[in-house]
Amino acid sequence: MSSIHEVRQRIRSVKSIAQVTRALETVSASKVRKATQAYLSTRPYIERAWKVLIHLARQPGGTADHPVFRTRPDVKNVLVVFISGDRGLAGAYNVNILRKTLNFFKKFETPVTYIAVGGKGRDMLLRRKQKIMAEFSNIPSPPKFLDVSAIGHIALDEFLMGNFDEVYLAYTDFVNMLKQETVIRKILPLEYEYDYNMKSYNLTHPTKAVFTYEPSREEIMDAIVPRFISLQVHEAILSSQASEHAARMVAMRNASQNARKLITSLQLEYNKIRQQGITSDILDIAGGASAQKKNRV
Repeated sequence: MSSIHEVRQRIRSVKSIAQVTRALETVSASKVRKATQAYLSTRPYIERAWKVLIHLARQPGGTADHPVFRTRPDVKNVLVVFISGDRGLAGAYNVNILRKTLNFFKKFETPVTYIAVGGKGRDMLLRRKQKIMAEFSNIPSPPKFLDVSAIGHIALDEFLMGNFDEVYLAYTDFVNMLKQETVIRKILPLEYEYDYNMKSYNLTHPTKAVFTYEPSREEIMDAIVPRFISLQVHEAILSSQASEHAARMVAMRNASQNARKLITSLQLEYNKIRQQGITSDILDIAGGASAQKKNRV
């Protein structure tokens, strides 16, 4: 049985950890609200940009033959923008995105190269000996568009130069505080039938919006495509950060609850040891008094 001093030390240690987990839970709750607001605020802009892009490509004699829309019959190399967190203590958040991404691309016969966004994902990919061509870590939360636009530009440039035939985005989609889903979707070449509301390739009707363009369609297309790819990456990072903060908040809440249960259990053990010590002392005193009484007789 542990000594009373050891149990007291364990109680102090668990209480200290509980204070840290409660603080992290509070911080994560604040961050997830900011990240969620930033994520939701980008949706109308990216949806409208997508409508403009598709409207341009669908025009008679338009720019449907733009390189970003061309599907290459022979896929030799695949690039994946892999988005994870920079910190731990978020439950299975980082492990889930890594496991599902590796399982998804395991069936690919072509080489897969990664752009790692987030220190945890970078480290896990390196431990599994995956090829990484670039890495971005310590991204602000929430990030501004200019903080992450370089990631989309790298992916687009590599695709247009022919170094990669397909580009995928692997991230965690924020559904609500208790549910986050891993999403792996192709962002290059662009596909007409992608619905950003349903997040699936099932939109069969072109947009009915009417747009007036100035200057030419070609100039607008060349300007909007790089920005649109970067917007997708930006949106995915915002969604992933909201998911990470939500996962960390839930994990820290569970840790705090477990700490309280452990403190209660240790307190009972402490009281039991203390009571046994007191009982032992009383018996020793009673035994000594009885022995002295016999000696007087």
